[in-house]
Amino acid sequence: MNRSIFLISALALALTPAVTQAQVTVKHIQTEKAAIAQGVWAGETFYLSGQLADPVSGTGESAVYGDTKTQAASVFAKIQKALQAQGLDMKDVVKLTVFLGPDPKTGKLDFAGMQSEYVKYFGTPQQPNKPARSAFQVAALAAPWAMLEIEAIAVRGR
Repeated sequence: MNRSIFLISALALALTPAVTQAQVTVKHIQTEKAAIAQGVWAGETFYLSGQLADPVSGTGESAVYGDTKTQAASVFAKIQKALQAQGLDMKDVVKLTVFLGPDPKTGKLDFAGMQSEYVKYFGTPQQPNKPARSAFQVAALAAPWAMLEIEAIAVRGR
């Protein structure tokens, strides 16, 4: 009986495929001065930290960032530039997460303003790929002037 159990166990072990874990290379794109990484490579996947708009005019406290549509234009351009610096482009984006805050002047959320810029980068004749996307309404973002923040995940295709 013990010999039968041994043979069955040995046979089961021999028929079980070997489980191997692939090594994933992780690379942080960061500077010493920044509090967070701009992005992180994990294998062929690039995780881009949330992007806020650049000012359209002025500096410091006099900076003007514009409405949601204006900020979305800036953020999508920054995402594209950051991806291109990594050898990627908008066609490689597989997931976007959008955080939308209210306009400080009206207190209202402007999803349409964000969407009007989104469609310039995704689902176009030149770039037909559309990523998976989540959009969340938030009470506020880290910067008091910010009306949206967008993070992206992109995968290097083969």
